[in-house]
Amino acid sequence: MVSGVPVPVGWAGKRVLVTGATGFIGRRLTRQLVEADAQTWTTGLPGEHPPPGVEAHLPLDARDGDAVRAIVAEAAPQVVFHLAAAGVTAPGIDPALALAVNVGGALHLLEVLRERGIGRIVLVGTCHEYGAREMVEGGNRTDCYDPFNAYAASKVAAWAFGRMYWRMYGLPVIIVRPFQVYGPGQLSRTLVPAAIRAALAGEDFPMTPGQQQRDFIYVDDVVDGMLAAAAAPHLDGESLDLGTGQARAILRVVERIWAMTDAQGKILAGQLPYRTGAVMRLVADADRAAHLTGWRARVGLEEGLKRTIEMIRFSDD
Repeated sequence: MVSGVPVPVGWAGKRVLVTGATGFIGRRLTRQLVEADAQTWTTGLPGEHPPPGVEAHLPLDARDGDAVRAIVAEAAPQVVFHLAAAGVTAPGIDPALALAVNVGGALHLLEVLRERGIGRIVLVGTCHEYGAREMVEGGNRTDCYDPFNAYAASKVAAWAFGRMYWRMYGLPVIIVRPFQVYGPGQLSRTLVPAAIRAALAGEDFPMTPGQQQRDFIYVDDVVDGMLAAAAAPHLDGESLDLGTGQARAILRVVERIWAMTDAQGKILAGQLPYRTGAVMRLVADADRAAHLTGWRARVGLEEGLKRTIEMIRFSDD
């Protein structure tokens, strides 16, 4: 059990491939699969180390189609979770690199899996694919894509190829889009851990005005949602949001971190500008995901922040 998350059932003995397994979400997903006794193969960049218990960890550059083919041949997976990507925490990524890794990598994988029997392919996208256009909650959002950076645009393109392979070849592809994921183990430069570390150190925290509204979801809930989506029947070709359905202003979340830690520094809201093209509201269609999979996020923001604060406080001691 990872951080109180029940071990998922139905995965024992199943052959699973997780690309990008050494990232923030990939590491938690891999641990859950190993604890569920799935036969788990993972990929990552050279020099990275996966959680213990995997069958094999294979270095992979997703741009190398031959390497993708070799890894799929070795793992012979029944289920694939494709998380390998460039630019997750670097919105200024070079568009050509985003295209080569995020679109080319997905395309290599889809083409190889088209030639094999496969139970389910889960492509992991991002909520930023939706961008600034008005989103209609409670319905299909396929007409709402409006990415504002190269990373998000590359994920829209990967989604389009996934849909094409489903329509043309019947490949059992689904797409999941995590929203504002946070939790222990996240890179320190991202919002929540950066704010927590500043609060614990008594430092000031420069930030934007913080009026952007985001759907904050705890990492273990995201993993639970990915596993539920992978196991749910009759979802081929679908896209699902992984979020709570609740939007919170970023400034209010930082203020809550300050209150929970009795921070002595100042929140310097407005000292940094909004990013060009910043999206002011992103909230998941949680009801649709629940209807299709039976899954809902379980960890509230207060509990999730508490767990993350405790982990950072302990690891930094």
